[in-house]
Amino acid sequence: MADQLHYVYAVVPPATAASVAPAGVDGQPVELLVDNDLAVLFSRVDPSYAHDLDERIAEVAWLAPRATAHDEVLTWASDVGAVIPLPLFSLFRSEEAIRSMLGARRDELRVLLAHVARGREYGVRVFRLDDELTHALPAFSASIAALEAEVAAATSPGQKYLLGRKLDGARKEELRRVAAEVAATAYNDLSSRSLASTQDALPNAPQNQSGAAVLNAAFLVAPDRIEDFRAVVTAFVREHDRRGFRIEFTGPWPPYHFARGTADAR
Repeated sequence: MADQLHYVYAVVPPATAASVAPAGVDGQPVELLVDNDLAVLFSRVDPSYAHDLDERIAEVAWLAPRATAHDEVLTWASDVGAVIPLPLFSLFRSEEAIRSMLGARRDELRVLLAHVARGREYGVRVFRLDDELTHALPAFSASIAALEAEVAAATSPGQKYLLGRKLDGARKEELRRVAAEVAATAYNDLSSRSLASTQDALPNAPQNQSGAAVLNAAFLVAPDRIEDFRAVVTAFVREHDRRGFRIEFTGPWPPYHFARGTADAR
């Protein structure tokens, strides 16, 4: 139909084999539009997508299957080659409009596609577990170890009480300092084994059973460095297991964090 919209998933190399891509949104086939040295993956969707989109994406039942299909296409594209993911519901009225976008951004997209082609994205999150870390804190902090020794050696109830209060306050400060130091060390060690790295803002949420997030980072890792990268993650787990920290390692993902422009890369 002439009035169909073009739902664009990503910018990819022209040789991408779209014929074996998974089904796209609404089960529509994924097609490849080639424009010189760039191409896009897209599906043809009903023109109703252009109407009341803000209201429709607020409906989880409507949004969820489309977001899932979008991610499946991007994951497939990332598995077979370089990909610049586009946001959900990147809609164009015609192939000419897509070509116009590619033409206007050709130099930027060409550089960016070459950049993300060098690696895959991996996510690392580190969480602070206060109950565990409080017990392990003397191993991280000489000042806490000394204060705990003073409390243990106190001979009068009054002295023990005052030193205990001092220790409680010091522990709160040291929990934050040690966690920030551990997170920074993990980020720097992993960054040194990556092509690029970036950190997302930490949630302003109280600690729950999963712990308080102290690092939320993404890394673009070259294939020949992934074993080295994984070794750093494994070493972190071994060093900090049951000592106050938990790490989540995910990926590989499409380069969501590194397709926003080379200025975002380290």
